[in-house]
Amino acid sequence: MQVTVDQYRHFRSQGYLVMENVLSIDELEELDRHADDIIAGRLPLQRKEMPLRDTTADSGTTCQGLDLAPANLSAREREGYFVRMHMLHRVHALHERMLLHPRVLDVVEVLIGPDILALSTMFFFKPPGKAGQGWHQDSFYLPTYPDTLCGVWIAVEDCDAENGALQIAAGSCVEPVYPPAEGYGFGDELISGIQRIRGASEEDATCDLADVAAQYDIRRIEMRAGSAVFFSGHALHRSTANKTTDRSRRSFAAHYCNARSFVRWGSDQIGDDVHAAPIIDVRTGMTNGSHILARGTTHLPFGLPVFGTPCAASKAHV
Repeated sequence: MQVTVDQYRHFRSQGYLVMENVLSIDELEELDRHADDIIAGRLPLQRKEMPLRDTTADSGTTCQGLDLAPANLSAREREGYFVRMHMLHRVHALHERMLLHPRVLDVVEVLIGPDILALSTMFFFKPPGKAGQGWHQDSFYLPTYPDTLCGVWIAVEDCDAENGALQIAAGSCVEPVYPPAEGYGFGDELISGIQRIRGASEEDATCDLADVAAQYDIRRIEMRAGSAVFFSGHALHRSTANKTTDRSRRSFAAHYCNARSFVRWGSDQIGDDVHAAPIIDVRTGMTNGSHILARGTTHLPFGLPVFGTPCAASKAHV
């Protein structure tokens, strides 16, 4: 894929860029079947059963592992048990392939490259009635030094106001990353007088970032299936609830940074947390070796694709 001068300017000034036809019809159908298989419990990796829960209390940040929905539920009830899954590229070839998709990397290379480290994946189901995720900045959760984070959100199904499309505060990429008043999160601590925020990713009533976002033109990113939005790690964004009764809002998201940025993300996670970095430098806490070199080169460590998807890392180790 090619990025024009106007598109590049739009990303720099507005903090996001929408690109159409990133995925093919065949790829969309494969992702859709894959989501259906997860809900039905047809993947070999699905062995453990989830505990029963009140799915009406799920939030926009509710996550699941590759577990089975509780037994004896209807198909509609099983669907309600799946909101989003993180880091499946470490355990499933399809997610690794999507993370290292050449058309995605073509755009990321222009925006933050030429050297790209592939950090994370998320697979969203968002069935009818599920909540959205409140205002947040991705660099709050995934810090890189220098901060070169770029998020990519790909619509597997059409997304609009009714089923909970993303919203972006256009131009908010100029904002610093606001550090947390307490608890988990990262921010620009050295900026004098910077506000410490509470409630990142929560509803407006309890999210301090809602007032920051309100200073900007809030744009709903409605997209056809196969399109993708690329956005800065500083850009404020959120999604709203799926208000439909018969449409999900499936999507695939990934994060990247320049491969010459120092990364410690995942070093503070322990045990079975899917975000926990498998390779951590004991002296510095660096986790670059846990993430895949997708394009270019780097003087820092990097990891290999688990399932052999062609990329810069695999070529470097031939």
